[in-house]
Amino acid sequence: MTIQTKQQIFSLEHPPTPQCHASTIAEFEGRLYAAWFGGLKEGADDVGIWLSMREGDAWSEPVCMAQGGVPHWNPVLFSFAGQLFLYYKKGKPIPGWYTCLRVLRQGVWSPERELVPGDIGGRGPVKNKPIQLKSGMICAPASLEYKEQPEKGEKWQAFADLSEDGMNWRAQPVIEADVRLIQPTLWESDAGLHALMRSDAGLVYRSDSEDGGRNWCSAYATGLPNNNSGIDAAQLDGKLYLVHNPVGENWGPRTPLIISVSDDDGQTWREAVTLEDAPGEYSYPSMIAEAGMLRVVYTHNRRGIVYAAVRS
Repeated sequence: MTIQTKQQIFSLEHPPTPQCHASTIAEFEGRLYAAWFGGLKEGADDVGIWLSMREGDAWSEPVCMAQGGVPHWNPVLFSFAGQLFLYYKKGKPIPGWYTCLRVLRQGVWSPERELVPGDIGGRGPVKNKPIQLKSGMICAPASLEYKEQPEKGEKWQAFADLSEDGMNWRAQPVIEADVRLIQPTLWESDAGLHALMRSDAGLVYRSDSEDGGRNWCSAYATGLPNNNSGIDAAQLDGKLYLVHNPVGENWGPRTPLIISVSDDDGQTWREAVTLEDAPGEYSYPSMIAEAGMLRVVYTHNRRGIVYAAVRS
């Protein structure tokens, strides 16, 4: 694989906010869009959702899409049926957050609306993009973080949220696991629907569904190391790609950042390309396959958002 382009989305000398994190990318009407959360620091009340558009070789000046009152988190962009969906979370602390939505149609962004009114904990896509299944259904990779019993700490559970239109959602049963799992990334193959998940066990975990995300097998460990940080997958030219930190330590370093590839539907993996290997934080990637390329955005030391285009 070859890195064709790598650039900061905005100037590190004049950033829109002191810190930024959790970027997302989508293609819509011939343009790339990227979004992230930014503010004083993660979890601060001024943290909002920021958006930039790439046309040609340049990214536009970031604009704030949502801000005020409470921290905003984890935007997710999704292009579907001539619309660009922007999902994001609001709330403090994380177990009390809820998902909001704005939609770009015919050049105009809709007002903010709560995705599932009254639902606390986060619905729809929690970090990574939804996918449209062969059935036509939209499946969002979802997860919950909540305190089951204070003395046991937070409980993490992953699940699929299903929708026909990207607006209305039906949560499915959680994926059974003996470790904490959040932030799935999804792909569909001839064998069914599959999820890879962030864990607190030093490895990426996997689960599989034969009925479009309604029921899942118990999660099982893969051979992929995971540092309890975000991952994302995309399919291109019959292969499956995963962008991740190959660090097998719970809360381990968020460097290096690499793309791995699988030729056998995620059973085995090999490293394909290194995006970053310097000291620092290169994390929470988002990846799509578009125009024969893998297009990735990720956090750069909480100060910038990097865009990379990689040819297979």
